[in-house]
Amino acid sequence: MRIRQLPDRPEARILFVWGYPSRRKHCQMRLDTKGSAGAPDVKPFKLILILAIATMLTVDSTPSSAQNFFDNIKKTFNELIDREPQKKKKSSSTATQSRFQGLKRTLSDIGASQFVSGQVPEKYARKVISYQTRQALGTIIVDPNEHYLYFVLDNGKAIRYGVGVGRVGFGWHGTVRIGRKAEWPGWTPPQEMIARERKKGIILPAHMKGGIKNPLGARALYLYNGSGDTAYRIHGSNEPWTIGQNVSSGCFRMVNKDVMDLYKRAQVGAKVIVL
Repeated sequence: MRIRQLPDRPEARILFVWGYPSRRKHCQMRLDTKGSAGAPDVKPFKLILILAIATMLTVDSTPSSAQNFFDNIKKTFNELIDREPQKKKKSSSTATQSRFQGLKRTLSDIGASQFVSGQVPEKYARKVISYQTRQALGTIIVDPNEHYLYFVLDNGKAIRYGVGVGRVGFGWHGTVRIGRKAEWPGWTPPQEMIARERKKGIILPAHMKGGIKNPLGARALYLYNGSGDTAYRIHGSNEPWTIGQNVSSGCFRMVNKDVMDLYKRAQVGAKVIVL
């Protein structure tokens, strides 16, 4: 058997010549030798050689049976070559849905579902209400029993936010001030909390950088008294279902979109009253 390439055609061809003493058969097999990027693809040649060798090893001494076997190889191989791959096109609706799903996942990361499906009960949704108080504009008043935080406006109004508060044994009351504010704050658990959680088999990090997975959420207001930092915060949360619950170690948590709103309004030095 002899294999010869015919380069003078638009498509390269491989010529197989099968020779016998009694007669000679010529079988021509067409093959596109260009790869997907326009570069020569050597894999088809390797495949042809394998098929040719397999033919020689398996056929008997009868020329007709050898020719039939080779014809079958040629037919099968040409069908594979001539078949055009069908590229599936995404419909515009499918592509749009895919982009939306990606956006939904991103928003879920930075504020859980309050951006998408709103898991906060309606009664704890942010709302401007009538609120009578003698406190000055900009004062923050927290009512742990009702799970509300009020930002005092003028003209007898206030913005009411739902909050999660300290669980049993961690509640407190008093008057403090906002000592500082931070966007995407880092979290340093108090030593008491680290020791307490270790007894439960939970190992807390010494410090966690700010970000979408940080338990302080998107913003934090640090509460100070006359002695300095109280270790209590008004902060964001990626767990909106905890709003309206007694869940924290004394801090007041809000959904991220609410704490971001409060962050813009509250000033460093503002009074915070915990009833």
